[in-house]
Amino acid sequence: MKRKITGVLLVLGLGAGTMFASDARCDRRDIHHEETRIAHDNWQLRRDLDCGRYGAARHERAELRHDYRDLNHDRRDLYWDRR
Repeated sequence: MKRKITGVLLVLGLGAGTMFASDARCDRRDIHHEETRIAHDNWQLRRDLDCGRYGAARHERAELRHDYRDLNHDRRDLYWDRR
C-alpha cells in the first residue's frame, strides 16, 4: 500500500514540474512586446521633455522603470527555463 501511494505521489510530482514550465514562444512574444512598448515610451519621454511637460516626463519615466522590470523578468524566465 505504501508503494502505491509513493508511486502515485511521484507521478503527480513529476507531472507538476512540466505544468509550471513556461513556453519559450510566449516568453519571446512578451519580450518583443515589452521592447516595442519601451521604444514607444522613450519616444514619448523625449517628446515630453522637448515640449517642457515635465510632469508627463516623470510619468513616462515611471512607465519605463516598470517596463524594464517586466522585460528583465521575461528574459530571466526565458533563460532560466533553458538550463
